[in-house]
Amino acid sequence: MNTSLGQPNFIAIGFFVVFISMTLGITWYAARKTKTTSEFFTAGGGISAAQNGFALAGDFMSAASFLGIAGLVATSGFDGLIYSVGWLVGWPIVTFLVAEPLRNLGRFTFADVVAARLQQKPVRIASSIGTLTVISFYLIAQMVGAGNLVRMLFGIPYEGAVVAVGAVMLIYVLFGGMIATTWVQIIKAILLLGGATLLAVLSLARFGFNPLALFDAAAQKYGAEVLAPGKLVSSPIEAVSLGLALMFGTAGLPHILMRFYTVPDARAARKSVVYATGLIGAFYLVTFILGFAASVIVGRDAIKAVDAGGNMAAPLLAEAVGGTPFLGFISAVAFATILAVVAGLTLSGAAALAHDLWTHVVRNGKADEREQMRVARVSSAVLGVVAVVQGLVFKGQNVAFMVGLAFAIAASANLPVLLLSMLWKRFTTRGAVASVVTGTLSSLILITLSPTIWVDVLKHSEAIFPLKNPAIVSMPLSFLIGILVSYTAREPAAEAQFAEVTRKMELGSRA
Repeated sequence: MNTSLGQPNFIAIGFFVVFISMTLGITWYAARKTKTTSEFFTAGGGISAAQNGFALAGDFMSAASFLGIAGLVATSGFDGLIYSVGWLVGWPIVTFLVAEPLRNLGRFTFADVVAARLQQKPVRIASSIGTLTVISFYLIAQMVGAGNLVRMLFGIPYEGAVVAVGAVMLIYVLFGGMIATTWVQIIKAILLLGGATLLAVLSLARFGFNPLALFDAAAQKYGAEVLAPGKLVSSPIEAVSLGLALMFGTAGLPHILMRFYTVPDARAARKSVVYATGLIGAFYLVTFILGFAASVIVGRDAIKAVDAGGNMAAPLLAEAVGGTPFLGFISAVAFATILAVVAGLTLSGAAALAHDLWTHVVRNGKADEREQMRVARVSSAVLGVVAVVQGLVFKGQNVAFMVGLAFAIAASANLPVLLLSMLWKRFTTRGAVASVVTGTLSSLILITLSPTIWVDVLKHSEAIFPLKNPAIVSMPLSFLIGILVSYTAREPAAEAQFAEVTRKMELGSRA
């Protein structure tokens, strides 16, 4: 297939300019309203349930969703759907277990909830380690997708593309904070869902608007196994481990948890999850269609020739069914997707550094507003540089898989300590620290020893740990260690506050 990817696309550039101009205008407006740490990190709690639902969807529908899943389905067939299903079914867990208690107990980060009745310093240090580790892995996927996309559209080197994306994202975060980030995410969610739906409709038009005809064409071209599981994940244990990471990791993602502080109350937090779940579910159905359509209309060889990881399947499909103008629009939408998610990730990382580590650990809760804002902005800049460096180091990885690893760490390091602190009276500070450290280290060690790193990157002949995703081991281990360490010594002060914290968790801080 002849493609204009890799050549400067002036239509795409035009869409880029429009989007960036519009969002910079929002950032200018938001900067005038962002004077306090509450406004910087959580928009002052003034976001409505519907707005937050769209922003949650915008935060969650990342480059991995749009570029990565479409690429996985296009190159691997049915198995690419495991990521869509795994991510979607995590939202009921967020709705029923996390959203309301988090909003009632916390202020800026999920560490606020864990520290509600446990010792502040050790808990916040441990929680920050889990948060920053998850964010680091998640940023890899976004920056790799951004670099590939901008390189293809502008014809500039990958390295320059990554730096440019990092610079634009930092403008949003440094000056507009959560208010600007929220509106960028809302606009991005509308554009992404609309653009992906239009792309799916144009693709299905070639098959009489019949998805079954599309699947039949894929089976004729690549064999019936393209519609059966086992091509991407052949081991049942591997499938369960990946599913656990995707499902439970959603409830441990720092940038998702942080969004529940932007709404005025717990009821709005629950409603925002309902809005987000509907939007995300519709989007994942569309990406499944896009993946199969790309494999049939564009072809796997053509997709891999442009990008070995398959991440350009959706833009190539857009060019095939709508020409260069539609390629420009879809690419601009993908660019908006990456910017919005990277901004959200950076903001949540800055909250961990400024609110948890600096304010509560270094300054013992005595930092004034001006100092906290200064540290928050410096932290954002540092994380922006880290994001750029990671994008350069991990060039060429499939972005959906990299996000899968981030979810495994979130499910192992963050979710166990969050649930145990809210639901178990005997949970102690030592148990919390041990749980986070165990979840983080076991995830990282097992990922390093897995086929992904040990074989594919380090070029050893055989992996020490056989599974690509470690959640089936690391998540239960984190729960177990947290429980066992808590049983070694009681913490009377924490137990005494359990009833009060539970009341606030269920009824709100004013109850």
